[in-house]
Amino acid sequence: MSARPGSLRVAIIGTGMIAAAHLRAARDAGAAVVGVLGSRPERSLEAAEQWGVTTGYPSLRELLEARPEVVHICTPNDTHIDFAHAVVEAGLHMVVEKPIATGLTEARELAAAVHAAGTVATVPYVYRYHPLVREIRSRRQSGDLGEPLLVHGSYLQDWLVSPDASTWRIDPRTGGASRAFADIGSHWADLAEFVSGERFTAVTASTSIVHPTRPVASGPSFSGDVYGERVLVETEDIAVATFRTERGVLANTVISQVSAGRKNRLWLELDGSLGSAVFDQEQPESVWFGSEQGATVVRRGEGGVADDQKRLNRVPPGHPQGWPDAFAAFCADTYAAVRGEQRTGLPTVDDGLRSVEIIDALLHSAATGDWTGIGATDAALTTETEKS
Repeated sequence: MSARPGSLRVAIIGTGMIAAAHLRAARDAGAAVVGVLGSRPERSLEAAEQWGVTTGYPSLRELLEARPEVVHICTPNDTHIDFAHAVVEAGLHMVVEKPIATGLTEARELAAAVHAAGTVATVPYVYRYHPLVREIRSRRQSGDLGEPLLVHGSYLQDWLVSPDASTWRIDPRTGGASRAFADIGSHWADLAEFVSGERFTAVTASTSIVHPTRPVASGPSFSGDVYGERVLVETEDIAVATFRTERGVLANTVISQVSAGRKNRLWLELDGSLGSAVFDQEQPESVWFGSEQGATVVRRGEGGVADDQKRLNRVPPGHPQGWPDAFAAFCADTYAAVRGEQRTGLPTVDDGLRSVEIIDALLHSAATGDWTGIGATDAALTTETEKS
């Protein structure tokens, strides 16, 4: 989809794989991408030429002075917070990649700054935008599944299964103290709460590092380009977590970046008192619904569909929709919010903060072995009930 007359003007900070995904999604959502900022002026110009963008900004100051309506922040994790504060202080709207900050205090400060400024700030938890995710959620909300009894699943990848694979994400100074969970487990947790309606209040978790050393990364994530020098790995490859919700419902997940053959297998199952539902991100065109009488596979766009699914169905049944379509739908809802329109399920900076709260509690639990409260002022504060 090309930019329409009167389209929002969008600038992108970052030039890597995820920034390119933002570029495509923004354009598909009808925005006019007017400029890009890279790690240095020459990289900005190179990306602008490669992407067919008018301007490669030499600095953040020039980008902010150009006054785009929306800025997409798609850079390494440790840079999100400074870029985001600069955008908010300039009074601009933004999309900021997760995690919104590598520390809980910084995440809370950013959320407060956004609320004080009154700007729109969204976080791309785009798996919410698969139409059949909305179908499951709508059926849960209408009572078709009964009361939630259990939430479980996994998010498995294999791109770090080799001891010689590496990425900037393994360095906690750049990627943060958590890797696998902050990178992909955060998506699972966001989707689990969104679909089930259950809010996690406590977590007990274990993490592990598979390879004690990896090469120093010389390229972007998934590139496989490495130097000969090796460094100690300090961030987890695997996280296994059990959550307890406000109503006492249990949720469990396995998160791994070292599961051979699994490319991007996000699996979520919601088991209710009247029925169960399963979403598999690698098979997003169908979902499984189960009951005591048997099971049914429901395909996107077929039969009577929930309004929320109908809104997000971009092509007729039988024409597959996938992650790029979900990303574009997220961007379209973000831009609608900038125009003052309301959109159901749009993940905002508050959801980004929520994710950092969960990461913080999970890391504390993994380090201590304790049940840890989520969102508490001090994650070290646990109750005897939570420990039992």
